[in-house]
Amino acid sequence: MEYVKNEFNIKDLEALSGVKAHTIRIWEKRYHILKPERTDTNIRVYDTKALQRLLNIAFLNENGYKISRISKLKNDEIDKLTHEIRTANNAENRAIKAFFVSMYNFDHSLFLNTYNALLEKMTFQEIYEEVFIPMLKQIGDLWQTNTVKPAHEHFISHLIRQKLFSNIEKLQIEPAFNKEKIFILFLPNNEIHDIGLLYLQYSLLSLGYKVVYLGHSIPLEDLTSFASQDKLVYFVSVFTIKPESPETYLKEFYDKILANGDSNRFQLALLGLKTKALNIEDLPPQINIYENPTTFIRSI
Repeated sequence: MEYVKNEFNIKDLEALSGVKAHTIRIWEKRYHILKPERTDTNIRVYDTKALQRLLNIAFLNENGYKISRISKLKNDEIDKLTHEIRTANNAENRAIKAFFVSMYNFDHSLFLNTYNALLEKMTFQEIYEEVFIPMLKQIGDLWQTNTVKPAHEHFISHLIRQKLFSNIEKLQIEPAFNKEKIFILFLPNNEIHDIGLLYLQYSLLSLGYKVVYLGHSIPLEDLTSFASQDKLVYFVSVFTIKPESPETYLKEFYDKILANGDSNRFQLALLGLKTKALNIEDLPPQINIYENPTTFIRSI
């Protein structure tokens, strides 16, 4: 499996451990905590065992242990001490670390066992907001260092989607009881990042609303069929990498859908990275931007 990363440079270690490359070099020189191999061009190269050792050392250092003391411990002593402290720490941080290990090793069993252990103490909503969201943010940050490859991100995202689908299905069994509003969830053409939209579906269903989930790459023309609804219609979308020009897209959306209906009856709610560049003051009153799913849910 050529895409499994098993060699790391010092920048990779910095990104994964949170320890600055300069500090890692000092620790190597002064305390000999790592013994990297070197390429023909004298670049440090580290294997997975070195990464794991550094992660444990960084963890102990963050928990008050001086590097001078840690450097005198054997590997098994470092592992044991790390395990003892992690056991005492909160479940969310331990779970995120376990999920990262499952991602790098493509380990379904570790993911499922970690998830099921969390489920004994937390609701699915708490797991998603307190564990999955911080983890996905970290994965996004690691993209910039090329430490996380598409295969890793796709693997963990698929498993999270599975959990979203199973929890959504449980809620869909019961009929909607908040009937004054209907939510149409969609992504624009060529937008494929649907985890945020799936979580919105779960959240809205849990509140008893009727939700129509259309998924990704929906043409605007397909949305005009909802104009005949006699209740308040919320169109909801997440702009992560598309559309290329949100301003142009929203003007077309307004002309084709919002302008042709009762302004008090049609709303468009937007979330996602692509909305950050939009000026809310330039948008029609029917279009609103929300920082995250929680702020949107609280507004309805």
